[in-house]
Amino acid sequence: MASAAPTASADRAVLRRAGDRGWLIDCHALRPAQLAVAIRERRWARELREVVPAARTVLVVAEDRAGMDELAARLRALLDEGAEGAEGTGRTGADGSGRTGSATAPRTVVIPVRYDGPDLAAVAERAGVSPEEVARLHSEGEHTVAFFGFAPGFAYLDGLPEPLRLPRLTSPRARVPAGVVAIAGGQSVVYPGGTPGGWHQIGTTTTRLWDVTADPPNRLSVGDLVVFRAVAP
Repeated sequence: MASAAPTASADRAVLRRAGDRGWLIDCHALRPAQLAVAIRERRWARELREVVPAARTVLVVAEDRAGMDELAARLRALLDEGAEGAEGTGRTGADGSGRTGSATAPRTVVIPVRYDGPDLAAVAERAGVSPEEVARLHSEGEHTVAFFGFAPGFAYLDGLPEPLRLPRLTSPRARVPAGVVAIAGGQSVVYPGGTPGGWHQIGTTTTRLWDVTADPPNRLSVGDLVVFRAVAP
């Protein structure tokens, strides 16, 4: 099916048809993770198959292709009602009345980190601070699970403090072990293991965030707050 013409909502987000059962929201000023949480908490979300946030978009997939116009209207109403609050506060809150956001407080997951990574000294030098200051800045940041991608259990965490925002390495490593804590751009990640990686490795954790033997296997969910707690090397 050809994609329908995009429609703007609140001059901030754009709604585009994605196949016969999906709508893709270009979020612009809205935060995809918070918007995804808001959609999932709506009563009509039981009619959805998937709500998938990414770096700048949210894909909403219905169980049935009937009623796609009604779903679009619901999404536009949510965007119109919540865009101003989400842009102004950096948060969203959802209730049954149609306001965008979360009805409950986000879950907090604490991850102990040894700040002993091979790139810690280089990050400190580029940021103009000491390695100890890198650890302090990172552990005091407000990190939020924005979306998943690249590999199972690979969570992109928003909220990296400004002094630590560096571009990715020019030469990625061929394989990064599980538990490596790394940073790039405005985000942090904890590698699930066995993947290449071009992020700056600043620490390690023994906490397993992805375990195929667990139910569910993923320790984190979109919208969770992550606290990195520094521990002795």
